[in-house]
Amino acid sequence: MYHDPRASMTPGVGAPAPARQGPRRGPALILLFCFVALMWVVEAADQVLVWATGNPHNTLDAHGVEPLSTDGLLGILFQPLLHGDWAHLIGNSVALLVLGSIIAMSGVRPLISVTLISWVASGVVSWLLGGVGTVHIGASGIVFGYVAYVILRGFFTRRFLHLVIGVVIGIFYGVETLAGLSPMLEGVSWQGHLGGAIGGLVAAYGLKRDRGSKQLPAGQRG
Repeated sequence: MYHDPRASMTPGVGAPAPARQGPRRGPALILLFCFVALMWVVEAADQVLVWATGNPHNTLDAHGVEPLSTDGLLGILFQPLLHGDWAHLIGNSVALLVLGSIIAMSGVRPLISVTLISWVASGVVSWLLGGVGTVHIGASGIVFGYVAYVILRGFFTRRFLHLVIGVVIGIFYGVETLAGLSPMLEGVSWQGHLGGAIGGLVAAYGLKRDRGSKQLPAGQRG
């Protein structure tokens, strides 16, 4: 009579640990490119709308964040999708693809987390601190969130690779990021940049909590 030794094993004791899945980089990159593609579709629709109506003021950009306006709160949802022109869109697209691809190497969850947190934080700070009568548009708030996240995450994850990448990104984007936070720049939403950077910091800090919870013994929750 054959006796299977695995049948007498206590569940969870002596059983082989399940294989750990790596980060889902492919889906994360696809998601990033779809987001950037959506921005291009929206800008194309905006250009067609202006051309069809012959009215340069009949534009989707009017639906951005309007500070301290009840109606302007809806702009938080649309702000990153709206851009003033193709040059504005191209600049943000390149930064999003470069920085977003770095984040996507860690998987879908980090990319979604830092994007949504920076998105909302940028819009909220723009709404609270932006000048009355102005409209805030553009994905640069998310770009600043990505910059802050990539630079700071190594301090929370304590991973050497993250620290090195953070230093490199800090060298390339540090000065430009600080300049974008200056209230002295006209026509630039430093409020949105500030909010996005705060969002990136919050998302990076969340990695510290995730790291701590994974180190707890089995059966315990943080």
